Amino acid sequence: MRVRVLAAALLPLTVTAGLVGGIEAQDGDAGRRTFETRCGRCHAADGTGTEMGPAIVQRLKTRTDAQLAALIHDGIPPRGMPPNLLSDADAAALIAFLRSIQRDADPEAPPRVFHTVDGTTIEGVVLGEGVDDLQVRTAEGRVRLLRKSADRIREVTSDTPWPTYNGDPRGNRYTTLAEIDKTTVSRLTPKWTFTLPDTGSLQVTPVVLDGIMYVTAVNEVYALDAGSGRQIWHFRRPRTAGAAAWANRGVAVAGDRLFVVSDAAHVLALNRWTGTQLWDTPLADWRENYFASSAPLAAGSLLITGVGGGEQGANGFVTALDQATGKEVWRFWTVPRQGEPGSDTWKGSGPPDHRGAPTWFTGSYDPELDLVYWPVGNPSQEYNGDDRQGDNLYANCILALERATGALRWYYQFTPHDLWDWDATQTSVLVDTAWQGRPRRLMLHANRNGFFYVFDRTNGTLLRATAFVRNLTWARGIGADGKPIRLPNQDPTPAGTKVCPSQDGATNWFSPSYSPATGLFYLQTFEKCSIYTKSDGAVWETGKPYLGGSQKTAADPVPQRVLKAIDVQTGAISWEMPQTGPATTWGGTLATASGLVFTGDDSGSFVAVDAATGRRLWSFAANAGWKASPMTYAFDGHQYVAVAASSSIIAFGLPPTTAPER
Repeated sequence: MRVRVLAAALLPLTVTAGLVGGIEAQDGDAGRRTFETRCGRCHAADGTGTEMGPAIVQRLKTRTDAQLAALIHDGIPPRGMPPNLLSDADAAALIAFLRSIQRDADPEAPPRVFHTVDGTTIEGVVLGEGVDDLQVRTAEGRVRLLRKSADRIREVTSDTPWPTYNGDPRGNRYTTLAEIDKTTVSRLTPKWTFTLPDTGSLQVTPVVLDGIMYVTAVNEVYALDAGSGRQIWHFRRPRTAGAAAWANRGVAVAGDRLFVVSDAAHVLALNRWTGTQLWDTPLADWRENYFASSAPLAAGSLLITGVGGGEQGANGFVTALDQATGKEVWRFWTVPRQGEPGSDTWKGSGPPDHRGAPTWFTGSYDPELDLVYWPVGNPSQEYNGDDRQGDNLYANCILALERATGALRWYYQFTPHDLWDWDATQTSVLVDTAWQGRPRRLMLHANRNGFFYVFDRTNGTLLRATAFVRNLTWARGIGADGKPIRLPNQDPTPAGTKVCPSQDGATNWFSPSYSPATGLFYLQTFEKCSIYTKSDGAVWETGKPYLGGSQKTAADPVPQRVLKAIDVQTGAISWEMPQTGPATTWGGTLATASGLVFTGDDSGSFVAVDAATGRRLWSFAANAGWKASPMTYAFDGHQYVAVAASSSIIAFGLPPTTAPER
């Protein structure tokens, strides 16, 4: 929203504190009359809405006075709200009146008392209520979820939560829940939906704890009853004009705190029961092209997170904050400073403060080794490497960092001197399994560059690297030294060079999964190529990309999205499920102990396939442009599978005939 119109376009007079600070002094009747004349027909005189317009009383608290002024001035014409050109006095009076109806709507209802069938007495304020569900906040601030049936009331919760972005801090989207299996999945049906307004296609993975689901959009968090989808609370802070973030992928939860990043590269801690902000820590200056978009990672008493901005020339770093205070504990820079180890891998005249290597995606954590594994993005000027000769550490790396100190234990660089935007920001899955006859702690990583890697995660030893896509032209393999064996004539040129995989990568940040029952690694892949064009003369500027060229998808081969299962022991493709569509969706996978893999396919359907064979067993025509990965949880004794589909959350479960209510 263009806040600058407040002074430049909204009012004929210069407006500073007279509008924002002096609103309360304005004539309340004048503001009421303006509202009733211009707004009341659609929003009702008390702001509670009509069939022509939504309720606005709760939305008022999510906007500053300046943002309200800009909204009133600009309107939202595509949604039927016209612009309103007001004088200085009328605008101030109208905003004062809006604040008064906001205050009138805020008083909390008196507590109510509920007696449950097990003899428990619950007293609290009702946050939401339906025919058969209740959400109550008690005096100590906790939320209790109730269900009604005739004159019976009982408390419910989540039996098996999904407490972090991938369900497990080790990064594997695998569940032991087995109510939904090969024999019951055909009867899977939507149980509820919840739409996040004005958000676009969501990239979030829900987190569920104590029966409450937490979902996000940019600078917004919603707490929902995980059994009904009913909203419990909503936190929103205004978006930052000029910040580059376009998505938010979720939250981290530890104790009573919930953590989320903002578009302006801040980390916020909220009380997870109420949505009240506890602290706010800036990581970097968004005016230097920094932003943040992915779920932080809770690890011990620390919160680990990173920043975006590689395409805009922001140098990356991984940082750890104290969960209780938000104070920074350590920071690891992914572009070494002059004289530090790795600094000699950047040769040339490129500006040292604008080399990229961002850290925007969620890492993985091994609690037993107490190591954090964090993926690093590509260098800036990604299509032109003339000013950054060398391998460019630690761009395109996986970093093994000591959780407590941030010290580097080991690293591996997947694509040295990357020229194709093949960052390493894919989930590294940590599994313990047999390898060549003996137990080993492994890391599984399918990289954007088209190779699938198996590491010993204790020391970074590369155990295997195999190609997992057919269209791969830039390298013929990974050598004994762990480096790619590059093929000639694959660098971007002014005339354009066709390279496979495409800029989107053979895979990307959408989540993979591994099943210990099958020994297979499941991931969505792209079979497509790009035409990469190099350009000279790129200059870093705030608020602008810093690319060194461009790319476009090649017409040949015809792009295709393919779900693949990789045998971890051999690297061979066990099965494939080609999809119909333009190869533009970004949904990931979820594997289950009951032998299923869930994913969003390229046609827009949500599907379940046989984990052993890839045979399609069930589908739901969500007609979604997938940008998010599925998850699962148990609530009130039954399994749910949930996914963000376009701008809505859909939760699936079995019908009562298959899973009767308790």
